[in-house]
Amino acid sequence: MRRTALLVSATLLTGLLPFAVAGPASGADDPAPVPVDNFEGEIPFANPPAEGIFTWGSDTDDPPTLELAARDDAPQGEKVLSGTYDISGYGGFTHDFAFDKPAHDWSASKGIRFWWDGRNNGKKVNFELKDGGANGEASELWTTSFTDDWTGWKQLEIPFTDFTYRTDYQPVGGIDQILGLTEMWGYALTLPVGGADQFAMDGVELYGKADQSLRANIVTDAAVHPVKEGRSAAVKITVATTGSAPIEEPVTVAYETAGGTGESGKDYTPVEGELTFPAGTASGTSRTVTVATLRDKAGENAETVPLKLTVTGAKAPAENPQVVIDAHGLPYLDAKLPVKKRVADLLSRMSLAEKAGQMTQAERGALTTPGDIASYDLGSLLSGGGSTPTPNTPEAWAKMIDGFQLRAQATRFQIPLIYGVDAVHGHNNLVGATIMPHNIGIGATRDPQVAYETGKVTAAEVRATGIPWDFAPCLCVTRDERWGRTYESFGEDPALVESMETVIQGLQGAPSGKDLKRNDKVLATAKHFVADGGTEYGSSTTGTYTIDQGITKVTRQELEAVHLAPYQDAVDRGVGTVMPSYSSLDILGDSEGPVKMHADTAMINGVLKDRMGFDGFVISDWQAIDQIPGDYASDVRTSVNAGLDMIMVPYAYKDFHKTLTDEVTAGRISGKRIDDAVSRILTQKFKLGLFEKPYADTNGASAIGSAKHRAVAREAAAESQVLLKNAGGVLPLKKSQKVYVAGSNADDIGNQAGGWTITWQGSSGKITDGTTILEGMRKAGSAVTYSKDASAPTDGHDVGVVVVGETPYAEGIGDVGNGNDLAFSAADRAAVDKVCGAMKCAVLIVSGRPQLVGDQLGDIDALVASWLPGTEGDGVADVLYGKRAFTGQLPLTWPKSEAQLPINVGDSSYDPQFPYGWGLTTLTSVPGGGTSALKALAVAAAVAEKAGSETAGRAIVTKARLLVQQKMGQTITAASAKPFADADHLLLTGRYGQAVAKLTAAYRAV
Repeated sequence: MRRTALLVSATLLTGLLPFAVAGPASGADDPAPVPVDNFEGEIPFANPPAEGIFTWGSDTDDPPTLELAARDDAPQGEKVLSGTYDISGYGGFTHDFAFDKPAHDWSASKGIRFWWDGRNNGKKVNFELKDGGANGEASELWTTSFTDDWTGWKQLEIPFTDFTYRTDYQPVGGIDQILGLTEMWGYALTLPVGGADQFAMDGVELYGKADQSLRANIVTDAAVHPVKEGRSAAVKITVATTGSAPIEEPVTVAYETAGGTGESGKDYTPVEGELTFPAGTASGTSRTVTVATLRDKAGENAETVPLKLTVTGAKAPAENPQVVIDAHGLPYLDAKLPVKKRVADLLSRMSLAEKAGQMTQAERGALTTPGDIASYDLGSLLSGGGSTPTPNTPEAWAKMIDGFQLRAQATRFQIPLIYGVDAVHGHNNLVGATIMPHNIGIGATRDPQVAYETGKVTAAEVRATGIPWDFAPCLCVTRDERWGRTYESFGEDPALVESMETVIQGLQGAPSGKDLKRNDKVLATAKHFVADGGTEYGSSTTGTYTIDQGITKVTRQELEAVHLAPYQDAVDRGVGTVMPSYSSLDILGDSEGPVKMHADTAMINGVLKDRMGFDGFVISDWQAIDQIPGDYASDVRTSVNAGLDMIMVPYAYKDFHKTLTDEVTAGRISGKRIDDAVSRILTQKFKLGLFEKPYADTNGASAIGSAKHRAVAREAAAESQVLLKNAGGVLPLKKSQKVYVAGSNADDIGNQAGGWTITWQGSSGKITDGTTILEGMRKAGSAVTYSKDASAPTDGHDVGVVVVGETPYAEGIGDVGNGNDLAFSAADRAAVDKVCGAMKCAVLIVSGRPQLVGDQLGDIDALVASWLPGTEGDGVADVLYGKRAFTGQLPLTWPKSEAQLPINVGDSSYDPQFPYGWGLTTLTSVPGGGTSALKALAVAAAVAEKAGSETAGRAIVTKARLLVQQKMGQTITAASAKPFADADHLLLTGRYGQAVAKLTAAYRAV
């Protein structure tokens, strides 16, 4: 799923007030302007925490280019700030003041102004101020916009009173939601999307004298005040000033209940009056207006009672607050009724527009205004990767989502939102959460209980922040390591993927869905349906991707056996939602050619819903319907008719809502199809208990990142470690040894967590809490010398540990051929050569897929596939120092060269570096006895198979595998590798006798 961090979105604030334009309007007694940026070189291009101008964007190509360019027509000085841009998601630039110096005080000025070189392109540019907080990246954001509809230089003036508080991306409830101006940290501009262009800017400065009568504003405690029928709602009205100074002139607020769907005198007692805040009133002073509602005996929809505010002497709120009399007495609200009856009752009451809203999912940062949740009856919001509140804390998540749920209470039927997030290896968007190994490492554990436990912890941490829906697990069967999503898969064998689907019960609880109401369970998502792991290298047409979102070409038999099999198991486990893949499916021999999965009626309606019996709802991927051939109306029509129930349209929610209703009205989408989709969505909302408890239950928040949860992640990390080679018994390390540690991934929490950690792509460095592998080794073992680049002297050490591998990436950004390969970096190769040339060494590969080690393998004594172990480096140290034995097995075939790819278990030609299922152990004793022992194990395996004893069967085959591995050592040939790999597949499918037979064949082939 493509996810972007919505730091600033170019589609966010299209309805905001425009700038005042057309030159200075300063009074004669106004002070001289205060320069902020002259762009003559006084402010460098630099990133926080230093003072400077820096760019940002949703993808690598979205940040604009910047330069200080000399121009003869520069309005001020000799240079201007100019640049070019071509933005598809969002992008822009920021000037942050230095974090280690005091914030700036702008409270004496009337506003901010600057020169803009108009392009007359008719596009909107957003301008943002950073007010209060700890620094420029943890401040309140206040914003407005202007439209570039002129040519040449023009000075734009914006009074500070024109800025509005951003409700989509803020600290916890805001710092104080007052544009104080006494602690300013800079400004930012978001440039337009949808086409290449250029810009120029000059002379940013503060102007004018602060007008005290304009520095006061009226705010309310909430925009929506739900209340049970017959009770009273209290609306708190507060006067606030920039700079927090007392008001100098009186402020009056006239109020009256007017309009709305509630009937005056029948549903509520009308109120009317006036509040006065006298001169000298302190900023933050509040008054309360009480609205009493009236009780009757009839069941009713929710009814709105707007409280109209007319403000004199201060700026009025952006919107009038409204009291909402809760819906009551209707069957769908009765929690004692069966879910099916509740759904049918609610559906019968809904209009087409309300149904279309339930099928619409928007990105939380893309909301033009929070009121759109009610205006469009939105059914869902999501956070894309890195789309987080500020600060990124559990409390902030819960408060943010509760604020969105409050808005849904202003709809007729008060249908709660279902909020979704990609928690693919723990609550990975949240700083401080427990980050599990990625799925590829979970597959390496071969331990269904570990998969279950990691899902259980993830669900508890996600639900404790108010999120009831997780876009996980990925059930892809990865067939080509060049795919940037390889680590999202449990492995290359569908039998292995199926065995790890215990994670669904960890997330959701019982298959019936009866546990979904619990405060430690979430709705799971099986993705990406179907065959995304089989995309052909070179088939992608998405940007510079080489394989992700490409075409999977398979026979129908291969489709069924390899790619569809895990989904039937997921349906049987009661998975609540399914997400189709971006990729296309080309079933060989059916003459249809490639079909985009989001348009594949035969697979979604025919196979998933009809044949498999899936009764949850299908959610699209991020903007995925846009990739269906045809115009937008065709995209909507095709995807919904193909069986999609909810459409993820992060920025286009308004267009989608209108288009969907138009298509239904025109008869191109049937009302029956809409009712089916909405019924499926409502069913899951009822199962989750959202109608009874729409707001966050934070009782479990104290366990987020707790020692108990991290212990689960530590065990998973330990079990995921795969020992590929161990010449001379270098591992486990001894505490008496002096250990030399080197390599790029030894001490980097970001690298060992990988992509989808805090942000979509992840990043290197100290991005969240946890223990690096180096830190784990220092706690677990002996004296450790660390030298990242191996430049420190190597003398006097007993053994070296070199931790190398990949840096984070996600999805097609990580495709091989898209700036990536499977080789070590030059620095990592050099570190391996130096350390392994000086002493006995173990090399740990921290990566999301196999790395090519063939030419260095002979110099490496011990080799470990560490995968992406997450935040608990202690787990890696546990097996390095023998606290736990190595027990992991390869979930993927480890190739000798890229030319071998794709290479998978079951291939007719199979000659890998290490076969699928390979994994040495550091157990104190390894089974021996040769062929006679294998014969005895074969007999025992047959008995276990006949008895259906999985525990006994696995134990018997494991003994045989360890015995055979000991003989194979490092002399792995095609003749021994193929039956060895086949044996692991047979084990996972319960054919224990055949598995031992294959292992015996591998033994004899050595």
